[in-house]
Amino acid sequence: MDDAVAALRRLIEDAHRVVVFTGAGISTESGIPDFRSPGGIWTRQNPIYFDKFLASEDARRETWRRRFEMEPVLRTARPNRGHVAVAALVATGRVDAVITQNIDGLHQASGIPARQVIELHGNTTYATCLDCTARYEIADLAAAFAADGRAPRCAHCAGLVKTATVSFGQAMPAAAMVRAEEAVLEADLCLAIGSSLVVYPAAGFPRLAKRNGARLVILNREETELDPLADLVLHRSIGETLGAAVGVQ
Repeated sequence: MDDAVAALRRLIEDAHRVVVFTGAGISTESGIPDFRSPGGIWTRQNPIYFDKFLASEDARRETWRRRFEMEPVLRTARPNRGHVAVAALVATGRVDAVITQNIDGLHQASGIPARQVIELHGNTTYATCLDCTARYEIADLAAAFAADGRAPRCAHCAGLVKTATVSFGQAMPAAAMVRAEEAVLEADLCLAIGSSLVVYPAAGFPRLAKRNGARLVILNREETELDPLADLVLHRSIGETLGAAVGVQ
């Protein structure tokens, strides 16, 4: 174990209440492309804003076409060593909540109870009606889209159906934001993992943790604007580093 990993392990062992904050970097090691890095999704295509989704059938069709295009990658992705390490931390009882910017459901797939995963940007593994909140499975919607090419409508109320994610221009989920703030304010250690820490308001939570007296660890391949505030910064592989610190393969 090298010195940086040993330092991370000591910080975790010394903490009483740990909050984990994760971004796209933890899931890229499972083969899921991120959005903002060089070569990421938003460098190849512009995001479709929520108001445009609401107003335009063409925008809705394009939104769903992009989602179904990603389905083979999302369907076959599996939790990697980083996800497993986070799940192991949760299992120790030191971690009450995992706050994530990710929409892939891999934290839950790693064994973390859904009630302990706070999804700030929602979840793309299922869809809901924007009016009555009825749930729809992606596979069923994909089959219908392949047959008629139409953006899905709710079978119950004819409302618009959208993945259960937060789009650009859409309000953040109020309950998740409140839960995240509570978890951060109770923590004495915040692990910010795989996030560029540039997307607000989500990225404000590690800053809030530090301001509230918690120690802050940033584990990310690239530099972040919060690096100068952190107690420990590791620019390296997430799965390998966190796995070694926690002791999981």
